[in-house]
Amino acid sequence: MKFQEYDVPDDLLYHKEHHWLRKEGDHYALGVTEFAAKLAGDITYVDMPSEGDKVSLDKPFGTMESGKWVGKLYGPFDGEIVEINSDVSDDATIINKEPFGKGWIVKVKPKDPSQLSKLLNAAAYIEVMKKKLAEIKK
Repeated sequence: MKFQEYDVPDDLLYHKEHHWLRKEGDHYALGVTEFAAKLAGDITYVDMPSEGDKVSLDKPFGTMESGKWVGKLYGPFDGEIVEINSDVSDDATIINKEPFGKGWIVKVKPKDPSQLSKLLNAAAYIEVMKKKLAEIKK
C-alpha cells in the first residue's frame, strides 16, 4: 500500500509512534516506518536496549538520532528483547536505506499476546500519518 510517496506494507502491524512490526515465529521484528525515517532525515545513531531487557506498552525503550532530531523508540506491547540488530548498531543509516528490511532495530517477544490488538493495520496507520502531516503543516 502507498500513501503519497510512502510505502505502508499491508503485511505488517504498526504502532502509533511510527514503528512497524513483522511476526517471526513467537516474536516480532520492530523497525521504524519509512514515513518516520524520511521525516527524521538521515538517522545516524540508535541507542538500543540489550537482549533480555524488558519493554512496556507505549513506554520508551531507546532513542534514534539524526542531525536535526532525537526520537524515542516505544514498546509495542509488554515483552522482552530477544535480539538486537548489530548491523543497525554499527551503521544506523541502514534504517533510511531499508526501513522495512535490513533496517529492523530489535526483535521483541510479547508477554501478553492480547496487547497485539492495540496495534494498527496499514489503513489505520495511514490515518496516523495524515494527522502527523497535518500537524507539521500548521
